[in-house]
Amino acid sequence: MSDQRPILTTRQGHPVRDNQSMRTVGERGPATLENYQFIEKITHFDRERIPERVVHARGAGAHGYFEAYGKIGDEPASKYTRARVLNETGVKTPMFVRFSTVAGAKESPETARDPRGFAVKFKTVDGNWDLVGNNLKIFFIRDAIKFPDMIHAFKPDPVTNRQEAWRFFDFVAAHPESIHMVTWLKSPWGIPANYREMEGSGVNTYKLVNDQGVAHLCKFHWIPKQGVRNLTSAQAAEIQGKDVGHATKDLYDNIAAGNFPEWEFAVQIMPDGPNDHLSFDPLDDTKRWPEDQFPLLKCGRMVLDRVPDNFFADVEQSAFGTGVLVDGIDFSDDKMLQGRTLSYSDTQRYRVGPNYLQLPINAPAPGVKAHTNQRDGQMTFYVDGTGENKHINYEPSTIAQGLREAPKPAKEYHQPVEGKLGRYQTSRTEDDYAQAGERYRSFEAWEREDLIANLVADMKECPEAIQLRMVWHFWHADEDYGRRVAEGAGIDLEKAKALPPLPGRAAPGQRLKSETYTDGSQAHKVAAE
Repeated sequence: MSDQRPILTTRQGHPVRDNQSMRTVGERGPATLENYQFIEKITHFDRERIPERVVHARGAGAHGYFEAYGKIGDEPASKYTRARVLNETGVKTPMFVRFSTVAGAKESPETARDPRGFAVKFKTVDGNWDLVGNNLKIFFIRDAIKFPDMIHAFKPDPVTNRQEAWRFFDFVAAHPESIHMVTWLKSPWGIPANYREMEGSGVNTYKLVNDQGVAHLCKFHWIPKQGVRNLTSAQAAEIQGKDVGHATKDLYDNIAAGNFPEWEFAVQIMPDGPNDHLSFDPLDDTKRWPEDQFPLLKCGRMVLDRVPDNFFADVEQSAFGTGVLVDGIDFSDDKMLQGRTLSYSDTQRYRVGPNYLQLPINAPAPGVKAHTNQRDGQMTFYVDGTGENKHINYEPSTIAQGLREAPKPAKEYHQPVEGKLGRYQTSRTEDDYAQAGERYRSFEAWEREDLIANLVADMKECPEAIQLRMVWHFWHADEDYGRRVAEGAGIDLEKAKALPPLPGRAAPGQRLKSETYTDGSQAHKVAAE
């Protein structure tokens, strides 16, 4: 049958020929600023709700401090990074942390099955460093152009205003890389018991850069000293029947009692480069870096010891961005990180205003004064620090009375970039199912039972086409996994197993033969591996 559906376009009416990937320089290269389709899509998405956050609307926060160990594992921190905040011991760097749920509205229950936001603002002597992540170490998608689609599928139906399981799984069924996150989310790990007893992760891949201009890929993690505790669906329902804000109460009550929650800060480190020997791309945020190969190296600790005096001023108006880095910490070409770096700061300028960084909760530490040539805009209430001549709000100035550039480091990091501009799939896809299967097998029996029960309930709400494709995904992750979901939901397992691979995608357990555009054509014609 011919497809009579309308053609997807931009708001300008331009036909969208590829809605799956941003344009990048080569498969693993950086995104380009002329990604008009992506910019239109993501900036509109940032403005879909007012004044509540589009995502992470339900949240709680606390103040505290960070202390560096001066080491990363057993090595001096300076071996990997010139960032002062990770090198200077005996310094208590002020911090603010906002915990949150993702999909629910501002007054939604904190028992929701949902990833938890874990956003941290370090107010360092070199300015702010924001580490914006989640409690789980991975995510649903690996290309930022899919983020508005993903959240639309997870948010309430635009007609019924209800979150519908079939919409969630209709989106997931088309993205094999999502099965890993789904396996985590639908298990008890999808409902942390509270904010104190949950892990945190930057999720994306960053780089540490030392004073020699040498870079290493890295991932950041928070390990709670209180231990990790999660809830089953039944336990969460019991709590929700009595209190929809139990996690905020737990956080505030413990701080008030002097039981200050504490996390150790750890990094995983990998040599910079493609790391072709791995079966996954280390820039792919749907994958974990195996800890037996890339151990968690402890480098500091965070303590939360004070609750906000004004919830709105601190928690609601707090604003974080993945682009807020200090010298010695840099971006990788992780496509989700690059997309988030535009989106996060853009949504803060819309939600709070163009001068959101003048608010005390978002401003740098008192000893760090901003000096910029940025002026005016809504709700500005002071002028940033200027040069000697207040008439000069530009740079450079030939009479040398304005602001000047900071001294450059002795040795800068220069990343080599080469590739054909295009929209690429990720070619290293062997672990799209492997890591999901490993996670399933690593669960304790009660965790697997809760996972299967949650998925069976969801599958019963989905049409057959979605049921079959999801069982196909689960079965390729682990045969027992797929069989138990099929049997529980009354789905024909053999019919599901007979489905062909998704069009244009690598078959389960395989990788694409070479760099491949999202239309399935190869960027470089090479022999199969």
